Amino acid sequence: MAMLRTLSILLSLLLPAHSARSPDCGGILTPSGLRYRKCRPTSPLPAAGTGGSDTICSGGETSNAGPRISCHYRNQITSVKVDNFSLTLIPDTGMRLSIEVDLGVTSAPSATKEMRLSILADLHVEMNPDGNLELVTSDCKPTLEEVQSTEPHVHLSPLFLLFIPQICLEVSKLLLFPNERLMSLAAPFPITPSCQVQYLPLAAPMYSEQGIIISLQTTFQVSGTVIPLPISPVPFSMPEPARSSSSHVILAFSEHFYTSLFSALEESGALNVSLLSSLTTATLSERITQMGSLFQEDLPVVLQAVTRSSPHVVLEEDKAIVQLFLTAQIGAGSLFQSFLSVNVVSGSTLSLGSVCCEDIELSLAASDVGPILAALLEELFLPTIREEVTAQINVVLRQGVFLPHIASFTYTDVNITIHKVGNKTFKLLPAVLDLKEAWEQC
Repeated sequence: MAMLRTLSILLSLLLPAHSARSPDCGGILTPSGLRYRKCRPTSPLPAAGTGGSDTICSGGETSNAGPRISCHYRNQITSVKVDNFSLTLIPDTGMRLSIEVDLGVTSAPSATKEMRLSILADLHVEMNPDGNLELVTSDCKPTLEEVQSTEPHVHLSPLFLLFIPQICLEVSKLLLFPNERLMSLAAPFPITPSCQVQYLPLAAPMYSEQGIIISLQTTFQVSGTVIPLPISPVPFSMPEPARSSSSHVILAFSEHFYTSLFSALEESGALNVSLLSSLTTATLSERITQMGSLFQEDLPVVLQAVTRSSPHVVLEEDKAIVQLFLTAQIGAGSLFQSFLSVNVVSGSTLSLGSVCCEDIELSLAASDVGPILAALLEELFLPTIREEVTAQINVVLRQGVFLPHIASFTYTDVNITIHKVGNKTFKLLPAVLDLKEAWEQC
């Protein structure tokens, strides 16, 4: 079960696709990820009296001690030990589930057998009539062989042997857990209270020596409405992972994905900020003489910055830059009377959960207090915009963005790298999985 839950980390992304858009991110579940399991070691489990038997009992004569029961032992499973449970990748085809179980079978009080039940099942992903992708079996072969017996002639009853073909039905039941999770993950993931993200596949995953590969398209919703995003000018395809990588999952996010993310934040208003400046109208009137005619009393200066066009993200080798285009309205008063409008172009380094402002350009857009030299504009307002506006945007970014995931999984040991492949740039997140609640689920 743990192996199937590991497989669900990628299959949780398999939701109906919108063919009108191209992929902008993707993931690879590597062979190491398929082999990953976090379970208690299996040990023999007593099964006597639990229904794993083929026993006929009849009532006899009644005595003072109670009714006399006569039982004829057929076959009873007295112990079960899962010796092997593995999931391997078959390139260009799918996966193979291998299960080996040691059974202790009793056909009489003194006659026992050790049997080996082997199950080989081929798995793949297909789309059902409802438009959801699900994990199914394409072939299943159970075999039962004798390992050891205490008596030379211990026979399994025909009734016991009839249960062997039913094993494949039980294998199909094992897939209910990941498939239920797939159906439950159609809801978008929140970014902000009004903005959500959803990852959708364009097709069923592909299988290669590198792992299970899926290309995803991202949709963003603001207040429940999907926002239109431009098609990426550069087609996306998953980059080849390093063969020496020990990561369980590799996620790749294109330059277009990050531009779309910031566009969604802009649409939701998450990048708009309002803050108090350290300046007042009195201190400004010392440098801008016409301020005195607008404000007769000393009032704190307020800065309101809103986006005026969509942000743009540029990924370079080992570096990510986000460009923000803002308009800062500078004013004062309880009803906010604006007296300056300043265009702001900010170039910031994008790191995990924050931006670091490196370059800011200010230009005067409108003024009610006469012309202002560019040098004076920067002297008065650049420090506040550089520090306070960036700090408030970082508050939003530190909330993070949900990666493609499934409940009970956690990414650990995440290593972020930015690679340029030809004219395509990817942000790679190799990660190791950690299963929560695995002890209880295995």
